[in-house]
Amino acid sequence: MLTFTALGPFQAWADGAPLDLGGQRQRAVLARLLVAGGRAVPVNTLIDELWPGAPPAQALSTIQGYVSRLRRALEPDRAPREEARVLVSAPPGYALRAATEQVDAWRFEALVKSEGDPGRVWAAMDTALELWRGPALAEFGELSWAATEAGRLEELRLIAVERRAGAGLALGRATSLVADLEAHASAYPLREEAWRLLATGLYGLGRQGDALAALRRARSVWRDELGLDLSAGLQRLEADMLAQRLESPAPEEPPQPPAEAAAAVPAAASGTAPLRVVVADDQALVRAGVRAMLDAEPGVTMVGEATNGEEAIALVAETGPDVVLLDIQMPHLDGLAAARRILSENRPPKVIMMTTFGSDENLYAALRAGVSGFILKTSAPEQFLAAIRAASAGDALIDPTITTRLIAGFAGRVDPASPPALAGLADSQLDVLKLVARGLTNRQIGQTLSLSEEEVAIMVKSLLEHLGLFDRAQLVMAAYESGFVTPGEKTSFSSL
Repeated sequence: MLTFTALGPFQAWADGAPLDLGGQRQRAVLARLLVAGGRAVPVNTLIDELWPGAPPAQALSTIQGYVSRLRRALEPDRAPREEARVLVSAPPGYALRAATEQVDAWRFEALVKSEGDPGRVWAAMDTALELWRGPALAEFGELSWAATEAGRLEELRLIAVERRAGAGLALGRATSLVADLEAHASAYPLREEAWRLLATGLYGLGRQGDALAALRRARSVWRDELGLDLSAGLQRLEADMLAQRLESPAPEEPPQPPAEAAAAVPAAASGTAPLRVVVADDQALVRAGVRAMLDAEPGVTMVGEATNGEEAIALVAETGPDVVLLDIQMPHLDGLAAARRILSENRPPKVIMMTTFGSDENLYAALRAGVSGFILKTSAPEQFLAAIRAASAGDALIDPTITTRLIAGFAGRVDPASPPALAGLADSQLDVLKLVARGLTNRQIGQTLSLSEEEVAIMVKSLLEHLGLFDRAQLVMAAYESGFVTPGEKTSFSSL
């Protein structure tokens, strides 16, 4: 069966085997026809959109040559004079003939727009999101038609995330959804539905104060960014919460499917060692709160607590934890200095800085030192736990809103201690570095570049060794400080 994938690296497949689609511009012809959704694209449009502003003199014959070679690749058994059935002539141009099931982007869109009861919507959105393998049409990002379509598909992805969450809340799955909703609202703070779902989920868990606090955060962001108050819908939700007019949440659904149930088994029961955490903060209330949170979480254990930086360093040496939660401002030795000392040791743990607000200068310095990220002390327990697990996995920076602000503010600074220029890196390594700097996980990078997760992990390790660094966060800072990546830059891949 012939299939096409555009939700990530663009490719055509025959019975699961990739087809040779030729060079970048020839591939772009097929991608442009796929974007048209089966409708004909005139040859003149293809020429204008493939060579914006400056088409070559022989553009028409070049397009015809591309189409001829693509037809041979897509239908190798077609007789010489037999009409094409896939990439067809449709005067005054060409069209791609395929069923919805053959094109991941077409199937994705159909699933996102499907209707039904919450169970059906949950299943449809789950299936749709599983099709997403990375930024859509990323290799054609410099062409306006591809950028427009990528933006449209990204909006559909966000709608799918929100529709899945809405169905999940209706099915009583708030406990497993709230952490993801928190991350979604933080990443897309201007989306009304993101805040509505987060507040509704928190309220459904009996956390009315946190639900109202989420809406206050939304109001603050909207006033700062847009000069607007909350939408009428969110204001009604806030009023209903204050008056306790919302319906009681649906009960949690019983039996989990086998795969979900296996994932929910506590680490101790599954034979996996629990994550060991040290907490360092000069405030007893903060330490007690974190301890209570960790004691209630299977697979995570607190192995010690410290009240200042010196105690933290000694405790880490004594207990050998996986993750250290470290207050950035402490007496005797502050968190930044303690982090530098801890991270300079052989095989150091991951360090997460805890902060109430913190200066950008200190947070930036901590990122450069190699901490895995930041978390606000006011964050919900789900965020703390997600941060600990993410840092332990070494796969992503925490609190992207803070990190993005810092990178935007400090990128391009020249620091004598920064790694040398990125000379000597292969194109494939540079492609990986760009995606690391964008905050993608190893799995997402692998999906985007058609590599296995293990291959990406090896390449990330080689980047660290080449640049004399030891943490993924430092790779991000190196990419921005060297000017290799700039805030807001669209990623393009040198090896494609």
